[in-house]
Amino acid sequence: MSTNRIKHKVNHVSLVVDKSGSMRQHEAQLVRVVDEFVKGLHEESDRLGHETRISLYAFDHEVQNLVWDMDVKHLPSLRGLYQVDNGATALIEAAVKSVDDLKNIWEGYGEHSFLQVVVTDGEENASGWSEVGQMHIRMAGGEGNAVLGSWLGRIRGAMDELPDHWTSAILVPNSLAKRTAQGYGFPAGNIAIWDADSSKGVEEAIGTVKTAATSFLRGREQGVRGTRNLFAMGKELSTAEVNANLDALDTGKYILIPVDEQMPIRDFVTRAGHTYTTGRAFYELSKREKIQGNKQLAVAEKDPATGRMTGRVFSGPAARRLLGLPVSEVTVKPGENPAYTVFVQSTSVNRKLVSGTKLLVLL
Repeated sequence: MSTNRIKHKVNHVSLVVDKSGSMRQHEAQLVRVVDEFVKGLHEESDRLGHETRISLYAFDHEVQNLVWDMDVKHLPSLRGLYQVDNGATALIEAAVKSVDDLKNIWEGYGEHSFLQVVVTDGEENASGWSEVGQMHIRMAGGEGNAVLGSWLGRIRGAMDELPDHWTSAILVPNSLAKRTAQGYGFPAGNIAIWDADSSKGVEEAIGTVKTAATSFLRGREQGVRGTRNLFAMGKELSTAEVNANLDALDTGKYILIPVDEQMPIRDFVTRAGHTYTTGRAFYELSKREKIQGNKQLAVAEKDPATGRMTGRVFSGPAARRLLGLPVSEVTVKPGENPAYTVFVQSTSVNRKLVSGTKLLVLL
């Protein structure tokens, strides 16, 4: 007698959060937005029929596991678990511990994928505290360099050895920290910059993480188990999803205009011989930027062989969901997709268009 086994996707998400002294002004907000991040994981997992398990880590000069591989449906609020201390920043040690711990999970059955996201507002200065009892950047002589060098070797080794179904990402406060994170071994496409000096920046950071996690879960449906380009929008949008969920715009109801000069959007549309109406023009997403929660989106089909747009355009209320965007403001950057180009609604008259892109105008 033969039996059928249930083939299911299992996602293991590890969120590693900085609790050093500089995070104090963001503590209450961080609790709220992490709770929203977990809620998003729960809702998307239910929609897709995935099993998603989450681990939470908090770190200053010491690393603490707050939750271990718990079903996301049963995770309590971070409130009461997370508390900012006055310690330093053992960033490398926290990232390495999260990876090492997750490697203990048995993958014998089911299709497993792993996603680690580190959130910090500072730079490494305390990994190995337990070994020497003080921050290595303040240590005299070569001992501090030796401690740091040891941990640098450990994180680079951990990143280099990650299998294809693992994704490790990090949010950092500035461009210098991004270069440092690349030196640790984080892929450039898995590093995002956020404003660590404002409360809005903390919310934006978790919004970015939530969007990335949602995109990650949806990518699993397309057979993508790991990515080196986590923070890019539209990279895994599929033809099947577009055809099933979006509306093809009627030919003759829109026009795609090549942008040959950097100029304000209203002036450009007028120069092209059309009347500019606010909300009827969509610019091509070509760089990292914020997209407000009320903005409509459209995708233009490309010929995979040539990369040129075919002229077919799709839109509809489901576009934000397909692209992994929440209904709130979020910062994104465009991902490389051989089949589609993403367009964003403009509600401005002065937006500067980028030369070499295209503008979608609804007639």
